[in-house]
Amino acid sequence: MNRRDLLKNAALATATLPLVEGARAHAAPRPPSKNFVLVHGAWHHSLHWARVIQHLVALGHRVDTVDLPGHGLHARFPASYLTGDAAQFAREPSPLRNIRLEEGAQAVIDVLKAPRPGPRPILVGHSMGGTMLTQVGEQAPELIGRLVYLSAYCPLQLKSASAYAALPEAKTGYGETLFIGDPDVVGVFRINPRGDAAYLEALRAAYYQDVELPAFLPFALALTPDLPSTFFTTEVHATRERWGRIPRTYLRCAQDRALAPALQDLMIREADAFTPGNRFEQKTLETSHSPFASQPEQLARLLAGLR
Repeated sequence: MNRRDLLKNAALATATLPLVEGARAHAAPRPPSKNFVLVHGAWHHSLHWARVIQHLVALGHRVDTVDLPGHGLHARFPASYLTGDAAQFAREPSPLRNIRLEEGAQAVIDVLKAPRPGPRPILVGHSMGGTMLTQVGEQAPELIGRLVYLSAYCPLQLKSASAYAALPEAKTGYGETLFIGDPDVVGVFRINPRGDAAYLEALRAAYYQDVELPAFLPFALALTPDLPSTFFTTEVHATRERWGRIPRTYLRCAQDRALAPALQDLMIREADAFTPGNRFEQKTLETSHSPFASQPEQLARLLAGLR
């Protein structure tokens, strides 16, 4: 090779070097993506997570959701809910009255078992969905990478969500007039998402007070009226060897009027005392009970930042 060819090749290599290095920098690998499975709370369903899902996917993560039995497209409605007969609605037995908590837990396990690339899923539960997390964590800890309780019930010492809801720490002065009918008669905990303006404002004030009414209405009108009572009253049993070995996070909602911060903190303390070697990682959102509606991007970023 003559001197002219050597100089030409050297110049070509020098000119292309920044392009190669720039391409390498541009193609630097992103942090490994995470898998999330999201479990809604009482009367809600997968659609209520939509804005959080959008942000998590934009951050490069995979998200699956669970519609618990009796919710979402699994919902079944009392006839009086459709006819608007208020007196009948207060006493008509629900078509969901025989659904058991174990069926809800199995629905979550079925989603966890679905094949997916990457690490074991981070299982997130909101509100009543926390009871499902405790049950599923005990039944199938090998399927879960982390448990995340989003202002959620974490029944341990008292075993059931209803037992915690009866404590003085649970009282906020909101939402107590929303329930319709006797749960022992209708077989469910019943609300009326198709209620009048005053009822919907009371619903917003209890669960979504940091969401303006026009933005709240799509969330409210997508709710299912009946929550199977067993989801709230059935006792769950967690052991240190199974549920207690899973890494866990509690996302506190500091302005919560539905699941009071004092009750959230009580359940965190109980869990940490139960497994002092595996304590809750705690993070706080300055939101109502429904950050998936009021602060979906902030919630998604908190979730994406979990180990």
